[in-house]
Amino acid sequence: MLILQIPRQVAGNRVTTKRTYWVYILTNQSGTLYTGMTNNLMRRMHEHKTHAIEGFTKTYNIDRLLYLEETSDVTQAIQREKEIKGWTRKKKLALIRNYNPEFKDLSENWF
Repeated sequence: MLILQIPRQVAGNRVTTKRTYWVYILTNQSGTLYTGMTNNLMRRMHEHKTHAIEGFTKTYNIDRLLYLEETSDVTQAIQREKEIKGWTRKKKLALIRNYNPEFKDLSENWF
């Protein structure tokens, strides 16, 4: 099971939270792929799993997390999301297979 921790930095007497951005790939039972980016993976996965937001993932019941990348650079996250979205299905599946060979839902036990 993936455990997420919030990175913290101490600056003087105050504690600041370092920003984290996630690029992720989801699927559904029929294998449709969706690539997204967020700064709060737990919240976003909850939205996907409860179908709280109107759109593609709700329409096609896409709620299984297969792949994720983490970065502290929002520009890098946006560029990576666009890069992956431009890939062929075959290339996306190869990326997922290298990271998650059994195609398990990485967020299965989060909620």
